[in-house]
Amino acid sequence: MHPVIAELLTLLQLEDLEVNLFRGQSRNIVGKNVFGGQVLGQCLMAAGRTVEKGRLAHSLHGYFLRAGDTTAPIIYEVDRIRDGKSFINRQVTAIQHGQPIFVCSASFANEEEGLDHQAPMPKVEGPEGLPNEFELRQQLASLLPEKIRSSFVQERPIEIRPINPVNPFAPTKQEPHRYHWMRAQDKLPDDPLLHQAALVFASDFALMGTAMLPHAVTFMQSNLQAASLDHSIWFHRPFRMDEWLLYEMDAPNANAGRGLNFGRIYSQDGRLVASTAQEGLMRLREVPEKY
Repeated sequence: MHPVIAELLTLLQLEDLEVNLFRGQSRNIVGKNVFGGQVLGQCLMAAGRTVEKGRLAHSLHGYFLRAGDTTAPIIYEVDRIRDGKSFINRQVTAIQHGQPIFVCSASFANEEEGLDHQAPMPKVEGPEGLPNEFELRQQLASLLPEKIRSSFVQERPIEIRPINPVNPFAPTKQEPHRYHWMRAQDKLPDDPLLHQAALVFASDFALMGTAMLPHAVTFMQSNLQAASLDHSIWFHRPFRMDEWLLYEMDAPNANAGRGLNFGRIYSQDGRLVASTAQEGLMRLREVPEKY
C-alpha cells in the first residue's frame, strides 16, 4: 500500500474512548494548521461509527470554529440526535485543548428508489496525460522559504490532476470556475463509509481558492488571511474514491472578506455522485505576514 494512503487510513481509523467518544490523530497536510478535510473526514467516521450498518451519509454540514493544532490529537464527541425509520441524525463536536474547533451535523439514510435526474457532466479533458499537482508543486518549490517548503512539496493521499492549473506565485485574473480530477493514490478497502470520508477529505482541496481566481490572489500571498469557515457535502450516488472523479468548482460571489464556492463531483462515466458548498475567509491585510 502507498505510504500516504496508509497514513490516511490511520487518520480515519479513530480510537474508541467511550460510548460516543472517539480520538483521532493529526498530521501536517497543508501547513501549520490542521487541514479542514482531515477534520471533516474524521467527523464523518465518528458519526458513522454510531449508526447501524447499511445506512450511509447523505449529507454533512459543519462550521470551522478554531484552527486545529497538528501536534495534538482531536477528540470527537457524538450526540445521537435522532434514530428514525428513514433518517438518522448525528451532531459531532471536534475538541482540542479543551475547546471546540469544529461542529457538524450529519444525516444518514437507507438506499431507496425514487425520482432521478442530474446536471450533466461538463465536457473537459480526461485525466490521462495531465500532470498531477504533486509534480507541479515540486517545480515551484525553489520559490518558497526553506522552513515552509517541506509541507508544500510533500506527497498527499489524494492525487489531483488540475485542468488549467494556476501558478500560485504568478496568478492572473480568471473566471471563478475550474476543474480537477482526483482519486486516492492507491486502492482503498471496500467500506462505503470509508470512501465517503475519503471524499469529504478530498473535497476540501482547492474549493475555497475558486473565489480567489477573479482577483488574482492565492494562498501563497503573505498579505492574505484565508480560512475555511464552513463546509457542506451531499452524497447522491455510489462511487469509489480510488477511481477517477471530476471536481467541478465555481464561485458565484465574493464580498465582505468572504468567498462562496460550490462544487459538483462526477464519476468518470458521468454520474453526479456528490455536491459541495463552502464559504471561506479571504481578507487582504495592509501589512503582509512574515513567514
